[in-house]
Parts: sequence; C-alpha cells; structure tokens
Amino acid sequence: MSASGALPMEWVDLPAAEGGRTEHVFRLRRASGAGTVPGAVWLPPARAGASPPPLVLLGHGGSGHKRSARNCRLGQWFASRAGCAALAVDGPYHGERVSAPLPAAEYQALIAAEGIEAVLDRMTGDWQASVDALHTAGLADGGRLACLGMSMGTRFGIPLAAALGDRLRCVVFGKFGLRQAPEMHRGLDAPERVAADAARITAPALFHLQWHDEVFPRDGQLALFDALGSPEKELIAYSGPHTGDKDHAVARRRDFVRRHLLKAVAGEGDSAAPAREVRWPSEGSASGRPTWSACPRRDPSAASPGSGR
Repeated sequence: MSASGALPMEWVDLPAAEGGRTEHVFRLRRASGAGTVPGAVWLPPARAGASPPPLVLLGHGGSGHKRSARNCRLGQWFASRAGCAALAVDGPYHGERVSAPLPAAEYQALIAAEGIEAVLDRMTGDWQASVDALHTAGLADGGRLACLGMSMGTRFGIPLAAALGDRLRCVVFGKFGLRQAPEMHRGLDAPERVAADAARITAPALFHLQWHDEVFPRDGQLALFDALGSPEKELIAYSGPHTGDKDHAVARRRDFVRRHLLKAVAGEGDSAAPAREVRWPSEGSASGRPTWSACPRRDPSAASPGSGR
C-alpha cells in the first residue's frame, strides 16, 4: 500500500492498443473508507530498457468527465507525440461518481453541501492515490509530473499542484479565478483557500485567460495569476467567452507541458517516441498487470456538453 492509502487498481476493460499507444479505464479503491477513484490512463509506446514516462494529470471541466472528447484528444497526443503518460479522474459528482450526469446547479449544490474545502482535500487525495498507484506499478514516473486543466480542472488542480511540491515540473491552468459569477453557487467560492494554495506552487506556470469570460471575471483571473508563487509564469489571453478555445491555444498548452516535462530543445517537432512491443497478460492473469481498452468509446460516465464550470 502507498503512503496515500491506495489499494490495487481494478482494470475495467479488455486489452486494446492503437499505434503502440495503450489506453485504459480503471477504478482505484482507497483505504480507510475513502471511496473509489474512477480514472483513465493513456500510456505511450514503450521502449526497451527505458524508465517509466513522465505523467500529465488532466483535469476536466464542469459537466465533463475523465474521458471527455477533450481529455481523450490530450491523452492520445501526449502518449503518441510526447512520449508521456496521461491520467484523468472523474471530478466530484461527475462521471462514474454519479448514476447519471447532473446539471451544473445540482452538482454545485452537492459540492457546497459537502463543503468546498472538504471536496478540494478529497479530490487532492484521489489524485495523489492514483499517481502513487501508477508509479508503484512502474507505468509512470511519479516524480516527473505536470498538471493541465481549465475551469473546474483548475479549481481542483491548484490544491493538487500545491500538494505535489517538487515532483511537479509545470502547470497549465486558466478560465478560473478568485471571483465567480453570481449565478454560481456561493458555497463554491473559496478565494482565500485558492490564493493560499496558488502561492505554494513554484513550478513554471502557463495561465490561459478568456478576455470576455462571463463565468470567472477577468479581474479575478488576473488576481489568481498574480497569486501563483511560480517565479517563471506566463499569461496568455484570447478574446471570447468562457467556453472559447482556439486550436492554437490548445497546442500552446500541450507544447508548454511537453517542453517542461521532457526538457525538449526548440524545434523538436511532433515525432512520436520509438516503440517497443508490449505484451499484456490475458484477462484473469495471475500477474495482476493491467489490461487495456481503446478510447474514444462511449463511456458509462458520459455527460452532455456543459458549462465547463
């Protein structure tokens, strides 16, 4: 058992791979009644004798889930193009944590009823347990991490990044701030906690701002950027509302993570990592090693497009 109190993962689907890249859904049972973490992992083509790959932690937006189309595209890109593993887990009252997708007002009310501070801590523990489990299995390097998530992915990514300390190589956050629109549940507002956690983050940071964001006002996002403790931080701003996302903005976020995780030289390009053959055991193998499934495919936790909050 790891220090975070994680028990072995349950690998959900049958083996599958695409271009040497493997993808899988898992459930991780946590000790001491802390519940089950539903997650997904993408692994790059393995290389003979190579060390485990660095790991990107992908946070999803509100009304999304671990295998949202955006997360699948990012996970596949990092595994195929950057030689990194990627991990995503369902957010609170999202995905497999609920029997059916909830409207924003309902899941916000549930988070508020549990207490935003308690939910922030619970999600940080879920992420840490998942990282530890992948590291212990030799599937990813738990000492070379990056966090990437917009909106709700930033809300829960900031306390996680603060907790990861010097294991963290970089963060990419945005579309979130120290103020929120009046329409959001007041119980989600925790600017003091957010600012305190942000101050503990010292890894290089890239912050994405939508200039006309109607969910998290611009001044609150600028205040959050200012609160980040990172001595090396960049702010990029784009015109448009909260849900706006240009292709080149997504590419810039990906490249920032790859550059800091792999210390890539300028002009590296998009060449995929060299592959080696990986043979996973058949279903029910006594080895306990994982089996894999391809993505995208309809996820039991699939949700309708949402606000990204």
